Amino acid sequence: MSEKSANHTEETLLEVKDLKVHFPVYGGVFRRVIDHVKAVDGVSFRIPQGKTVGLVGESGSGKTTIGRAIVKLNHITAGTIEYRGKNISSLTRKAFFPYRKKIQMIFQDPFNSLNPRMTVEAILAEPLTIHFPKMTRQKRRDRSAELLDQVGLERRHLERYPHEFSGGQRQRIGIARSLAVEPEFIICDEPVSALDVSVQAAIVNLLQDLQERLGLTYLFIAHDLAVVEHISDEVLVMTEGKIVEQATAREIYESPQHDYTRKLLEAVPKL
Repeated sequence: MSEKSANHTEETLLEVKDLKVHFPVYGGVFRRVIDHVKAVDGVSFRIPQGKTVGLVGESGSGKTTIGRAIVKLNHITAGTIEYRGKNISSLTRKAFFPYRKKIQMIFQDPFNSLNPRMTVEAILAEPLTIHFPKMTRQKRRDRSAELLDQVGLERRHLERYPHEFSGGQRQRIGIARSLAVEPEFIICDEPVSALDVSVQAAIVNLLQDLQERLGLTYLFIAHDLAVVEHISDEVLVMTEGKIVEQATAREIYESPQHDYTRKLLEAVPKL
């Protein structure tokens, strides 16, 4: 468990300021907007470079919406998202394109997030083709093999398809894909929740090892406080679109201040 607390002398890589993401609710004969679902409702936090900030909450709390808003998969209603001091939330998709190399995402379901009709080599080569169009096929293949080695798989796996792997191996492929373009910041969206408990620790340990070796920064989204506590420098507790508690992992575990945080802790299995 990390005992370090993010402090404001560290360089801020990403900062979210008063973020709101509201989804319209349509009704009536003419399908007019009759209300809004406030998935994220005034959230602010910062992530220091090289650190892991855990974002924890139950399903529907709004935590995944934040991750998707950062990479422009969700349109924001208000507020700003700054990356190294630049407001990236106001950028057009075209202007945001260079940031897609810097900011990557690991998705929850390692089976549905991988194209079943593509080999592992094709899956890993796809982002390389998009972001490095002058890279030769052989260099893409060599880079793909290097990525597999980084996540504990072998070069021979390049020719296989996703269904030929276990859930943990598929998530390793998903992690390798996120590393392909050498990002600085990775949003880990429930990366172990679809895996067996026996596999979860191995994936978390892999992410920590990669962070140390590559100098990565993580936003680690999860519903399980036990997992978040293990990997995070700082933890944000979220419910109903708002952050209700923010502290170091140790402080959250040893002295939770909010009733909702205590409720999440009570749900953690006792070994």
